[in-house]
Amino acid sequence: MSSVIYERLRRNPKFDELVQKRGSFAWTLSAIVLILFYGFFMLIAFNPKMLGQPIAEGSMWAIGYTIELVLFVFFWLLTVVYVRRANGEFDDLTAEIIKEAQKETK
Repeated sequence: MSSVIYERLRRNPKFDELVQKRGSFAWTLSAIVLILFYGFFMLIAFNPKMLGQPIAEGSMWAIGYTIELVLFVFFWLLTVVYVRRANGEFDDLTAEIIKEAQKETK
């Protein structure tokens, strides 16, 4: 693409919408991950005995193992959510912006 088309892409109001939506979504997911991740490490640092307790009477699973497994699955699901939205809504909006910019050159 030429620099003229790039300029048209940047001037399109939908481009600003795309950048804003994608940025806020990425920051929200990043905040969720960091809060949970560092929260878990704070729990490890300040209350390690709680993590070694079984989740139920006679259970072989400790609270710490359970939390870690839940966090692992949750982070994986957040990745799936991001990829689906990126490959859906964000890609559709990008294609629409490109199509509009290319129409202006013809």
